[in-house]
Amino acid sequence: MEQPKNKTEKEKGKEKPVRIPNTLLAHIEHIIGLVEDSKLSEEFYQKAKKSINFVAKKMDLTANQAVLLAVFMERSCDHRIYISDISNFMGCQNVKSLSLMIDAEELEKRRLIRCCREDDGVMYRVPQDVILSIKQNIVYKPECTKGISISELFKHIYRLFTERENKEIPFSMLCQELEQLLEDNLSLAFCRRIKEYEKLHSEQHSLILLLFFCHRYINCDDDRIGFYDFEELFDDKWILRVLKKDLQSGNSELIVNDIIECKNDNGFGDRNFFCLSASTKDELFTELDIKTQWATYKKDMILHGCIVCKELFFNEREQSQIDQLSHLLQQENFRTVQDKLKENGMRKGFACLFHGAPGTGKTETVYQIARATGRDIMMVDIAESKSMWYGESEKRIKKIFDNYRGHLKISEIAPILLFNEADAIIGKRKEVGTGTIDQTENTIQNILLQEMESLEGIMIATTNLAQNLDKAFERRFLYKIEFEKPAIEAKAKIWNTMLPSLSEEERVELATNYDFSGGQIENIVRKYTVDSILNGTKPSIEAIYFHCQSELLYKHNEKRKIGYC
Repeated sequence: MEQPKNKTEKEKGKEKPVRIPNTLLAHIEHIIGLVEDSKLSEEFYQKAKKSINFVAKKMDLTANQAVLLAVFMERSCDHRIYISDISNFMGCQNVKSLSLMIDAEELEKRRLIRCCREDDGVMYRVPQDVILSIKQNIVYKPECTKGISISELFKHIYRLFTERENKEIPFSMLCQELEQLLEDNLSLAFCRRIKEYEKLHSEQHSLILLLFFCHRYINCDDDRIGFYDFEELFDDKWILRVLKKDLQSGNSELIVNDIIECKNDNGFGDRNFFCLSASTKDELFTELDIKTQWATYKKDMILHGCIVCKELFFNEREQSQIDQLSHLLQQENFRTVQDKLKENGMRKGFACLFHGAPGTGKTETVYQIARATGRDIMMVDIAESKSMWYGESEKRIKKIFDNYRGHLKISEIAPILLFNEADAIIGKRKEVGTGTIDQTENTIQNILLQEMESLEGIMIATTNLAQNLDKAFERRFLYKIEFEKPAIEAKAKIWNTMLPSLSEEERVELATNYDFSGGQIENIVRKYTVDSILNGTKPSIEAIYFHCQSELLYKHNEKRKIGYC
């Protein structure tokens, strides 16, 4: 009698397999649910086998790398992730950190994470575009750098040197990626000429220094490079010392071969500052007047690589629409959609309207979409486009679109044309005969409507007053996203992100009692932070409530509530 009973208990003890949706995010969540305090035991690997294999196969990773990526994703809100934090989360001994760092280096090479190496340790973060790809169940692939234009080449050079400046890539990786970038674009005269210069250099460091000079001249409009400009470029301080000594003495290969020269100041060469020689500039930048065009581009643009990553929280409906638009604006998807539209004789451009109350994140959303999709932003100042002189405003609006078309031509990835706070030019048109100013505004709107019809790139307009939108504009905006004030859950997340010291009860109470936008919450936290700095102590929770009350703007006929709510 005992044998059947034991068999039944054994059968009852069997765990039913967990059904997990076949998405990267779902399998990563499953791994996270099992890996905490698991010590990476065999039991963990058995339980999480299906999810680990799914992530590893889809992302072309090893099992350990798949697990490590999952844990990085769990902490993706933190921009200073230490390997010791990862070890503690998994319940591993600190010695395990050594093997984890090897896998982290592989993830870094794949650009799935970024690493910052500073004196106080090695820190990691997960880029926003990687997070977005995983949320959309897309395998993240770094932007293609093969067969690009000269302008795009310098944009990638800018990105690499910026990452190096931020200590997010080691010098060895900088060299490797720069050399590959040149090799992949030998169709460009610049790359071929640099490869010829390479034969003159006995050391790799001289080539990288030359590219740094080109980067500063083209990307930063800087023709006066001092030693302090490239002190953090090299890992090896001895190499830096030798380079500086050779430059000052005039024995550097770059100076001997007249590639760079001492900066001339009032007729005298200053051996502390250097620039590319005139002959080098003539030889390297022959394909187009890149200095002028790229300098103009930089002046007009907010470069996506300079946009600070910021986590935003929305209500479910808005988040779905924003994710959909972000997915469309991923370069591969955007190109495919544009080609299909062109085949069907439809307009290729995309005009989008972000409307809603102030402080709900409309402009910041444009920034974060641009950052995640690798698109620069051409910001339009509405006030500047409306001139007091009759006829000037129309010319300025036309010039805005002419400039944008010019930037489209030299950009591999279409930038975003952003009309921020566009209420003044997309409102309802005035009746004919109501005055010269009204006629001018109507003319501006007619020009804008015509330009939107022929748009080939991406235009986004933001407004607080969608109810005043002219019907003709409403039809031309393909995507219209309304930004409402965040619901309680979203507000609680915003409070938590901006002020992590709050308890769960406190942030829920603040979210429930105050109908603030994300911008208003940020104002309150900034005032709270100022108090902390001035007083040298952490303010009390009552101080937060005080700032909440002061943030509220009451109408004269409204009755003010008493207490914290």
